[in-house]
Amino acid sequence: RRSVFDAAYIRAEFDAAGISPTFIPTIWKYVLQNPRCSDLDGVPSLSAAAYALLRNKFRPTTSTLTAAAESKDRTTTKLLIRLQNGESVEAVIMRYDSRLGKYDGKTRPGGVRSTLCVSSQVGCKMGCRFCATGTMGFKSNLSSGEIVEQLVHATRYSQIRNIVFMGMGEPLNNYTALVEAIQVLTGFPFQISPKRVTVSTVGIIHSINKFNNDLPNINLAVSLHAPDQDIRCHIMPAARAFPLAKLMNALQSYQNASKQTIFIEYIMLDGVNDQEEHAHKLGKLLENFKAVVNLIPFNPIGSASTFKTSSDQSIKKFQKVLRGIYSIRTTVRQEMGQDIAGACGQLVVSLPDERSAGGATLLSDIEDLRI
Repeated sequence: RRSVFDAAYIRAEFDAAGISPTFIPTIWKYVLQNPRCSDLDGVPSLSAAAYALLRNKFRPTTSTLTAAAESKDRTTTKLLIRLQNGESVEAVIMRYDSRLGKYDGKTRPGGVRSTLCVSSQVGCKMGCRFCATGTMGFKSNLSSGEIVEQLVHATRYSQIRNIVFMGMGEPLNNYTALVEAIQVLTGFPFQISPKRVTVSTVGIIHSINKFNNDLPNINLAVSLHAPDQDIRCHIMPAARAFPLAKLMNALQSYQNASKQTIFIEYIMLDGVNDQEEHAHKLGKLLENFKAVVNLIPFNPIGSASTFKTSSDQSIKKFQKVLRGIYSIRTTVRQEMGQDIAGACGQLVVSLPDERSAGGATLLSDIEDLRI
């Protein structure tokens, strides 16, 4: 049986049975309000035919929450979610207090809000050498319903305001499910604002070309991680298929059409991509863009990793070049959840019987960096 959150499938089934699809959001609302429900008989005001169809072909959720780990400081909760096919993925809730940040020298308004980092695939084909998920290879795509269900599970712990597709997998390699899931998440009953949804990609050019048309007003974040093609290929083998010049052209076309700020993610690897010359190269690469650069201190992912974390001094110097010389808004990612392996690049589910060894990449407040 399928998830009720597999939007295209449930609409097609309702259509084929001659039942109005207008009832579908009511079903979603019921599951959201009753996340532990085992059947759909309690959904109000459906026809007998609709109840029969739901009983035969659908389940409230097809995934189950098997474990939740809380960081010591209570800012991060990592969820281990088992899918119907027996594989597991992780989602991470981050609580962030915007009043702790400053903007233009003043305390930022707001209060505590939660960001959910979701997975789009089990494993990943991209094989980035600094990322734990890349070491597990690719196993399967999530359905749109399995993506949405991560939010259903997370609402048991926190009211989610922002969603970032920065968990396991390359979202643009599961494009159809991604688009369908975001359409559900930004509609009733979830009603997450499109401006508070961010999709992160290594730079799948043919999907970036469609992104604004299919997902208007959704934030795009690009895992650039290097200012030139040689370094990029060294640390991100998949970059060979997406030459930097072509990627930047695609991003320029995207920005011209969407008028959206592009978020650039850049992992700081000691001696590899964190020198002043790299900062200048990156500044020149981005000088015609409306962009925010997010510098990410590297998280060692175990003894297999050959990379080291950049020093605070290198990160500050790099930030100073981008800000001071190129006037590019540059933030340094606040790492959260490292004690539960819930921080950037640590996400991997190794063995089905094992308590997860992973986490997720998180942009704690990227959705609020509106310029």
